[in-house]
Amino acid sequence: MLQMAERMSLLGTETAFEVLARAKALEAQGRSIINLGIGQPDFLTAPHIVEAGRKALADGHHGYTPANGIPELREAVAADLFRRHGIEVSPARVLVVPGGKVTMFFAILMFGEPGAEIMYPNPGFPIYESVIRFSGATPVPTPLYENAGFSFSAEEVLAKITPRTRLLIINSPTNPTGGVVPRREMDTLVAGLERHPQVAVMSDEIYSQFLYDGAEHVTLLGYPSLRERLILLEGWSKTYAMTGWRLGYGLWPEALFGAAERLAINCHSCVNAATQYAGIAALNGSQEPVRRMVAAFAERRQMIIAALNGLPGFRCVMPGGGFYAFPNITSTGFDARTLQGDLLDRAGVATIAGTSFGEFGEGYLRFSYASSLEAIAEAIERIRKFLGNLPG
Repeated sequence: MLQMAERMSLLGTETAFEVLARAKALEAQGRSIINLGIGQPDFLTAPHIVEAGRKALADGHHGYTPANGIPELREAVAADLFRRHGIEVSPARVLVVPGGKVTMFFAILMFGEPGAEIMYPNPGFPIYESVIRFSGATPVPTPLYENAGFSFSAEEVLAKITPRTRLLIINSPTNPTGGVVPRREMDTLVAGLERHPQVAVMSDEIYSQFLYDGAEHVTLLGYPSLRERLILLEGWSKTYAMTGWRLGYGLWPEALFGAAERLAINCHSCVNAATQYAGIAALNGSQEPVRRMVAAFAERRQMIIAALNGLPGFRCVMPGGGFYAFPNITSTGFDARTLQGDLLDRAGVATIAGTSFGEFGEGYLRFSYASSLEAIAEAIERIRKFLGNLPG
């Protein structure tokens, strides 16, 4: 009998992919399924980006690249951060990796071990807690509150820090809630962190360009006091509709960069060469496709939030960013997991239970509005009919 390492039992999963597989199986049986569960833009990668990848292959970029990424891409990242945030960073601190998850995986493994504590948002991206447990560290959830637009309380976060705390994970705009942490909470958090110089911070800013109604993205890169212990997670998947290209980056403090690069060499050697040239074209080329996509999401956001608030037993705050709605469904009488299953199996609508994003997600569902207005409207109508046909 094969015997795996005991820690494998601690590794969780991402329910969105399980729901996607179930939805595809139902479609194969002839069922009509509207998938509002998967978190990926429903737009194609812009033609000029695709052409850059194609040209790179035609030009013979078929071999290994530097483990930290080709210099031209790292320089483009530094220029993009300056353009968007007005902050100068060294390209030498940029580590190009195959997707956003790699940066969080490396950061958590770097600081996680038995006896250590790592803090993470809850409800939050499920891989945070999964990898924290896998590392041997103790996961410490920091709650996000519906009545605060799914922001955290900085004072509460600071109060949870102990001498065992190694890493604090921040995500804004957030997955799964679409919440945007306001500047006042970030200011309070950063000021308090000055009392805890042993705590590294990983800021997951992968949704930073998906903002609505004047919401402000407050990058932790803008706080000089954090600069030498801040790991910035960013990438191309969401902003440039490049989920399948697998391209992301981490901006690492100088003291941690060597360790992160060694992890990369041990893990994946380097990132696909042609994809990196496509990444340069994304950053240096026209940003109009990004603006069009965000405008489309803004329209869908208005529509889906109003529609969800019109369903019996649902209430939904207006998200400030991302492309997710996170309605409270407690008044329906369902728990989140049961309603997720019933909506898929009986109504043909794929959603994700809030419990997939942590213990504080009970009573919520995640809807991705990375789908057409027509599909969203049909999904809402199916849910309305399902709820209306329930006994009693």
